Amino acid sequence: QVQLVESGGGLVQAGGSLRLSCAASGLTFSTYTMAWFRRAPGKEREFVAAKRWSGNTYYADSVKGRFTVSRDNAKSLVYLQMSSLKPEDTAAYYCTARPRYVNYDMTVEQGYNYWGQGTQVTVSS
Repeated sequence: QVQLVESGGGLVQAGGSLRLSCAASGLTFSTYTMAWFRRAPGKEREFVAAKRWSGNTYYADSVKGRFTVSRDNAKSLVYLQMSSLKPEDTAAYYCTARPRYVNYDMTVEQGYNYWGQGTQVTVSS
């Protein structure tokens, strides 16, 4: 059974930093593309960042230059380092995974098989 468990969320002031972690189990981690999505209050879930099994990374324009996605295949962990946080980054952040053979738009949530429960990030102004 695949499980994704996020941690690291919290309350931070604008301009601050947070690092989210996602621990994966029940899958061959190195062969999965890992991604982060977020859902702000009253909005649809949106793509944030992804790191493919091959190592390639992708970012939403809104976070490019501020967020960094990385992974530790030996520990089955994926991270989202968030810097220069803005109030509009306030959202529940979700870790998600899909096998490497899935060839679907990276930014669309329907292309992912497994999801964590989410961790809340609140950025105060």
